[in-house]
Amino acid sequence: MKIIWSPLAIDRASEIVDYISQDKPSAAEKWIDTVFSKVEQLKSSPEIGRIVPEIKNEQFREIIYGNYRIIYRIEKKQISILTIRHGMQILPVKEILE
Repeated sequence: MKIIWSPLAIDRASEIVDYISQDKPSAAEKWIDTVFSKVEQLKSSPEIGRIVPEIKNEQFREIIYGNYRIIYRIEKKQISILTIRHGMQILPVKEILE
């Protein structure tokens, strides 16, 4: 399966890396490497994540990594990474359903 990152997911990952790197650049690098590693696992096990509680649709799932939610959609021939959010943030469902 192919993995596609949405522009929103790329922006969110970049913002998080920038924030973490203010205090610890090495931690930011480790964080993003682990995110990419976890996303790569979806190629062989796309249903590894739990169903997003706010949406309750089996297509929309999330992997929890530390304090962050990596939200993705399973499609026929690809997995779309939709966004990454801190677990304490409210998930604007419209943002990922558009």
